[in-house]
Amino acid sequence: MGHLDHAAYGWLTPALSYVMACIGAALGLRCTVRALAATTGTSRRNWLLTAASAIGTGIWTMHFVAMLGFHVTGTEIRFNVPLTILGLLVAVVVVGAGVFAVGYGKDRGRALVLGGLTTGLGVASMHYLGMAALRLHGSVSYDPLMVGLSIAIAVVAATAALWAALNIKSPVAVAVASLIMGAAVTSMHYTGMLAVAVNVVPSDAALPGATAMQFIFPLAVGLGSYLFITSAFVALSPTAEEREASAMASADLRLGERAATAPTG
Repeated sequence: MGHLDHAAYGWLTPALSYVMACIGAALGLRCTVRALAATTGTSRRNWLLTAASAIGTGIWTMHFVAMLGFHVTGTEIRFNVPLTILGLLVAVVVVGAGVFAVGYGKDRGRALVLGGLTTGLGVASMHYLGMAALRLHGSVSYDPLMVGLSIAIAVVAATAALWAALNIKSPVAVAVASLIMGAAVTSMHYTGMLAVAVNVVPSDAALPGATAMQFIFPLAVGLGSYLFITSAFVALSPTAEEREASAMASADLRLGERAATAPTG
């Protein structure tokens, strides 16, 4: 059995992965709140698409930032590139199905259960697809109990996040919910990693795939930049209430101008 180190760089990778999970959660929740307040179908759809990409990207980035600190004694580690990208696509698509279920569901309770289950399974699928992309000298096995626990954490975290999107409106409350969701998603990752055991078979053969620094690190930096830029866009974009207030102010201004230019008797 190979010795597994889940934090080879100390607290750096766990802390960074938590930050990325929180940013993705905060952005996704804000976008979902905006979607539920949207007055047009197109606006709601666009906000929900942004929410799905933010949450999915944040979770994927969290996972692979954490994986930068994953080392196994006695073997190098590589990642299968197509499977790694597939994990990102699965995360965005399945999370998208969950947030759209909440965004368009007529029965809020049923939509919350369906959305939470779908999104949670999407998070878990992304994690285990990412693990399936792992290439090393040896074999990987899993503790079924810990795997089940990690999936349960993912479903509960996703359901709680969507409940927050449905019931919490203030930015401060969304920020608190995002910190909790980030902790839950990160806990899911490390619970899943505790399920892992590696039987190392020493070999001098070259491993297929890319190293974390060759592929994962540049992609994680790129997706992290996307999250920061999108966060700025959401922060600067006016809310439905602000647009309504602006429209009312413009209408009042036009009425005042008409009254001022109207001929007097």
